[in-house]
Amino acid sequence: MKKIQMVDLISQHAQIQTEINDAVNVVIENASFINGPQVKSFGSNLSEFLDVKHVIPCGNGTDALQIALMALDLPEGSEVICPAFNYVATAEAAALLKLKPVYVDVDPELFFMDLEQVKEALSPNTSAIMPVHLFGQSGDMEAVLDIAKQQGLKVIEDAAQSIGAKSKNSRSLGTIGDLGITSFFPSKNLGCMGDGGAIFTNHEALADKSRMIASHGQSKKYHFSRIGVNSRLDSIQAAILDVKLKYLNNYIRQRQELANYYTQELSSIDQLQLPKKSKFSDHVFHQYTMVIASESLRDDLKNYLSDKGIPSMIYYPKPLPYHEAFEYLGYKKGDFPVTEALCEKVLSLPMHTEMTVEQRSYIVEQVQNFFK
Repeated sequence: MKKIQMVDLISQHAQIQTEINDAVNVVIENASFINGPQVKSFGSNLSEFLDVKHVIPCGNGTDALQIALMALDLPEGSEVICPAFNYVATAEAAALLKLKPVYVDVDPELFFMDLEQVKEALSPNTSAIMPVHLFGQSGDMEAVLDIAKQQGLKVIEDAAQSIGAKSKNSRSLGTIGDLGITSFFPSKNLGCMGDGGAIFTNHEALADKSRMIASHGQSKKYHFSRIGVNSRLDSIQAAILDVKLKYLNNYIRQRQELANYYTQELSSIDQLQLPKKSKFSDHVFHQYTMVIASESLRDDLKNYLSDKGIPSMIYYPKPLPYHEAFEYLGYKKGDFPVTEALCEKVLSLPMHTEMTVEQRSYIVEQVQNFFK
C-alpha cells in the first residue's frame, strides 16, 4: 500500500501534470510573470464559479484579510469580533491594523462563532464581525448579517477553508458579507504551488479599494491614492489555479465521498463525535475533524495511528486568546470553555482527493481496532 499522507498533492498533480506544464510554459514563454493575462483570466473564471461580481487575487490569504479590512476604513482601535477556535490569521490581520480582536466562543458541533456570544460582545466600539467557515462549512450567516445590519457593522468572511461550499440559499461562502477572502495555500481544496489568495465582493467601491490597496494604493500607474501594500498573485500560480479550478467540483465530490465513508464506518463508536453537517450550508471537507471523548484518549489515538503509519493532525491545539501574542487583551483560562474542550479533543484524519480504497479501508480499520 502506498504511504498515507494527510494531503497527497503529488498524486493529485500527476493527474493533471500535462495541463499544468502547458499553462506554466505559456507564462514562461511570454515572460508575463507579474500581472500577466493568466491573473485576469483566473480572476474572471473564479468570479463566474462563485457567482460574485469581483475577485481580487493577491499574495496569500492573510494578505487578503488585511486588504479587506483596510478597504473598509475601520476606525483605529475599534473592535472586531472573531472566533476563539481558529487559525491566527483572522485576528492577526485585525491586530496588525491596530484594531482590537474581541474573541467569542464557538458552537461545539459546527465550530462556527456562537451568535449569542456575538451579541453579548457588541459594544459602541464594535466595527465588524469576522465569521470563519472552519473545515469547509458554515453556521447561520443570515443571523450574522441580521446582527450586523441592526448594529451598522461590516462583515468579513474568512472562507480560506471552504471555497466551493454554498449556503442554504445557494450563495457561495465568502460572497455573503461585505467582503470575503480565501487562501490558495497548496493544501487547500483549491491550492496553488506556492502562496496565493483572493478577496471577493459584490460591492464595486470595495472592489476598487481592494485593488488599489493590493497594488501600493495606486488608482493608476504612479498615482498613489491611499496607503497600500504589495500583494500580487503571480502569473504562474494563477495559471496553475486556472487549471485546477476546472476540477474543483470533482475534488469536492471526492472529499465528500471520503467523508461519508468515514462517517458510515465510524458512526458506531460512542467515544467519537463525527463531523456534523450544517443545516446552513453544505460541507466541502477541507478537514475531517472528529471530537474524541477525552484529551488522553485523543492523544492515545493519535499515537496509535502514527505507529500504524497513519498521519493525523490537531487543528488547533490551543485557544487563540491564550497565546502570548494576545496576552494584552486580558483573556484568561475559563473564558472560552467550548474552545478549550475542542483544543483538547479534536483530531483530523487524512482528507484528500487521491485516497485509494485500500488506504481508506486501512484507516477505518485501525480506528475501529483502537476502540475495540
